[in-house]
Amino acid sequence: MPNRLATEPSPYLLQHAENPVDWYPWGEEALEKARREDKPILLSIGYSACHWCHVMAHDCFEDAEVAAVMNRLFVNIKVDREERPDLDQIYQSAHQLLTQRGGGWPLTMFLTPDQVPYFAGTYFPKKPRHQLPAFPDLMENLARAWNERRGEVLAQNEAVREALTRQQPTPGAQPKLSDAIFGEAVRDLAQAFDPVWGGFSRAPKFPRPGELSFLLREAQRGNNVQAREMALFSLRKMASGGVRDQLGGGFCRYSVDEQWAIPHFEKMLYDNGPLLHLYADAWALTGEALYKDTAEDLVGWLLREMRASEGGFYSALDADTEGHEGKFYVWTPDEARELLSDEEYAIAAYVYGFDQPANFEGRWNPILSRSLGDVAAELGAADADAAAWLESARTKLFTARDQRIKPGRDDKQLTSWNALMISGLAHAGRVMARPDWVEAAQTAIDFLHQNLWRDGRLLASYKHGEARLNGYLDDYAFLLDALLESMQAGYREADMAWACELADALLTHFEDPEQGGFFFTSHDHEALITRPKPGYDNATPSGNGVAAFALQRLGYLLGETRYLEASARCLQVFQAQLTQQPIAYSTLLAVLEESLAPPRVILLRGPSASLGEWSVALNPTLRAREMALTLPNGLELPDALQKPESDHPVAWICNGAACQPPVTELSGLLA
Repeated sequence: MPNRLATEPSPYLLQHAENPVDWYPWGEEALEKARREDKPILLSIGYSACHWCHVMAHDCFEDAEVAAVMNRLFVNIKVDREERPDLDQIYQSAHQLLTQRGGGWPLTMFLTPDQVPYFAGTYFPKKPRHQLPAFPDLMENLARAWNERRGEVLAQNEAVREALTRQQPTPGAQPKLSDAIFGEAVRDLAQAFDPVWGGFSRAPKFPRPGELSFLLREAQRGNNVQAREMALFSLRKMASGGVRDQLGGGFCRYSVDEQWAIPHFEKMLYDNGPLLHLYADAWALTGEALYKDTAEDLVGWLLREMRASEGGFYSALDADTEGHEGKFYVWTPDEARELLSDEEYAIAAYVYGFDQPANFEGRWNPILSRSLGDVAAELGAADADAAAWLESARTKLFTARDQRIKPGRDDKQLTSWNALMISGLAHAGRVMARPDWVEAAQTAIDFLHQNLWRDGRLLASYKHGEARLNGYLDDYAFLLDALLESMQAGYREADMAWACELADALLTHFEDPEQGGFFFTSHDHEALITRPKPGYDNATPSGNGVAAFALQRLGYLLGETRYLEASARCLQVFQAQLTQQPIAYSTLLAVLEESLAPPRVILLRGPSASLGEWSVALNPTLRAREMALTLPNGLELPDALQKPESDHPVAWICNGAACQPPVTELSGLLA
């Protein structure tokens, strides 16, 4: 019989609705039961596209014997980390404290009835293996600890509470931050940089778009050649590897090897948005076709597979198909050879690495093994012929792959992840002169405005016509930043009005009025064992960093000191952490950069028809520290943006409070 998860909208919870486990969703019913029966809580946090979550589900949660132990000893709660990032943040931090190592998913926590964890882990098997205990034995021991050694458990719980409280940032007397910190961050990244394969770690490798974005900004700010080359080399290697879907576009979450060849095959919306932003910038900086192709393929995947009918974007694609990770994506050479002509196969096999040893469980995950030019030269083929054969081969392979059973799709639409994609899509559309991409970004904005904005507050998740869950800091901050990016691609009065409402809501509902910075949850959110105020960048950028960045930019645009002061308070509260480990706070580094030297603001006014030429010429030349708004005659504008209307284009350029005389020639503007 289905359990309580059967009525939940989360695709992840629904994956466990037929388990014999007596699951509860997180809520007062489960928490009250634990208190009333004096039973510990088994909290399991995961997400729908997670491979190891599926493995533990098959090993344990679908097994009647394991479920019987769970049901006898614990109140069992299942949480979708994408719907409840507040819980995930708290208990990942607790895992770090209890185990002295990083967590992950599935996250398996054992809590006392007051929600404080006393044991933490991730994946556990039914029977002992991989140096892990059997899950049933572990549960028996932990239930015994609660019942027979309660004093020790409660003493540890108090220490955990205190440690979580100490993790909160507090302002203190610190030397004033200067631009010297940027050089320290570049040096830290250079020490971690892989000069052979790019990136900043050995296996596993994550894209880490925040660090790459910092390096590109630093390359522009200080003409730092080392920063530029580390970023571009990493982006080139990622685009050539199997972590990028070479046939269908888009990036998987990370690579299990150091060569970017074999991904964990899940595709997430949240990192593809920032990566799209980066590849558009890399193309504008270099003109290299690889960066352009990567951006175009990513958007192709997004609009083909991830866009809902209302205009928003789905969350993720699963790693597994038919119970096997990556099955949808990999090939044997014979499968490819049967589909292709001799000429097509000769080119494709060398380009995609089918002539090399199998790289994934006896099969081939396509990578860009060799350049098309090198392969054409080796085979004695004309470049044009080789390009045509490769394109034909890719089309045939993609079409055949599309007939396979597809990975599951998590079809909930999250406000924060949509905002990250909107920002990347609008930015890439502006930089690469793709008005259709800008239009798709604006359609997604309208979807969020119409469906997830209620009485001046954001909701976090939308599925099957229902919006739910209080919005978190990331929802407000990422969306405010996305609106600022979208307005640079195509100014709309409604977007500016909404940006101001979001900024005011951030200050009202999330800012810490005493210490500065922003809590992850709103002031009227459910009370949990601690209230995080995260400043470091993770797989997604820091909510505090993005809030401070967007508020500062909006403050400069509108001359609104409330926004500038809130941004400065946020930067101040994280000053100690920023000084100690700058590269962990790459978004706050961008805030610091623009607080030390305000961004250059360029306002274009004039007739709509003639402004287009100016925008198209200007956009690829803009640096990260520059904002340009194209404001056709006839718009209702905030006072700070009001410039005289004209019958020909005019540019108004300001650095902070210092403005230059108006520019009336395009050549003068570009100069």
